[in-house]
Amino acid sequence: PIQKTVDRVASVFVPVILGVALVTFAGWLWVGLGVEAAVIHAVSVLVIACPCALGLATPAALMVGTGAAARAGILISDVEALERAGAVTTVVFDKTGTLTLGQPRVQAWQATNGDLTELLQLAASVQQGSEHPLAKAIRARAEQDGLPVLAATEFKTLSGRGVQALIDGERVQVGSPRWMTEQNLDWAELRAEVLAGERAGRTVVCVAQGSRVLGTFALGDEVRSTSRAAVEDLKRQNIRSVMLTGDNQLAAKAVAELVGISEVIAEVLPADKAAVVRSLRAQGEVVAMVGDGINDAPALAEADVGFALGTGTDVAMHTAGVTLMRGEPRLIADAIRVSRATQRKIYQNLFWAFVYNVVGVPLAAFGYLTPMLAAAAMAASSVCVVLNALVLSRFRPST
Repeated sequence: PIQKTVDRVASVFVPVILGVALVTFAGWLWVGLGVEAAVIHAVSVLVIACPCALGLATPAALMVGTGAAARAGILISDVEALERAGAVTTVVFDKTGTLTLGQPRVQAWQATNGDLTELLQLAASVQQGSEHPLAKAIRARAEQDGLPVLAATEFKTLSGRGVQALIDGERVQVGSPRWMTEQNLDWAELRAEVLAGERAGRTVVCVAQGSRVLGTFALGDEVRSTSRAAVEDLKRQNIRSVMLTGDNQLAAKAVAELVGISEVIAEVLPADKAAVVRSLRAQGEVVAMVGDGINDAPALAEADVGFALGTGTDVAMHTAGVTLMRGEPRLIADAIRVSRATQRKIYQNLFWAFVYNVVGVPLAAFGYLTPMLAAAAMAASSVCVVLNALVLSRFRPST
């Protein structure tokens, strides 16, 4: 956008300078100077006003800025995202895989009939076709216990709710307690275990067979060691942090307290995440969305700037304008700092390019500069713009 503005200015600047050159030529003829001298002064105006510095101001800073970001582990695939990142006022974090490691483990499980082995085997079998981190965690626990996987058919994923399949002709479902309620399945007998797991910051899933809820699994995911530092770094830049997750409210709040986030929007279906981002933008916020999964892609696309963790899915990285090549949330604040530093350099370059012309054109028009001196000054202005942009290469990330 900045470059488009500069191009519009240049489209006016060039004909104006041509007009000034003609006026200079006519003026010197009118005062009695010869044609040769009048042409020299007019040419001096054209040479010193050659808009090289103006044209270089933005792309030079952007090139150096994106290079500095890449060396810091911040890959900017959309240059406009670099410009927009500097204006961010709110950063929306996904929880699993972003603020946490995305490597949940089974912490506890409870069976209504006391048969924990059967419960684990059914849950692992129905999720054998799923790539969800929770499914992988349950399958890993089953493998650890040496349980064989049962044959499952008609596998189906319900985004934000869970999975289901047929095992021995009977439907088995593994998903959130909310989904069980939507299916009119009674899990009141397990309510105490569910609430205890959620209060501990764990994600709780239920297992149902037919019309009966057989038990629950409580899965815990470790919070990234640098997540709290990332949130605090954003606070120092007066940037608001919000957690947006499909997990239950209690588990989300437990993680939010650990990382220092006070605003939590939980139990949001993947399809609704983009709507939440849209509503924040409607409030006048410039929103950055940070995520790593397929479910985050619509929200990443809806945000003013999308940040994807390089440890996440390809879909998230293709959708986001900025990819953090390490699973390091503190790089978000670094990316915003790079953006703001780049914008400062662009504005500095444009300022000096305009000042140079405001000073140089009258000097040339009034005969104080020969074409040779004008050419040297024009070249010097371009060199100054490039050197000023190269200062950005000294940027170092805080991590």
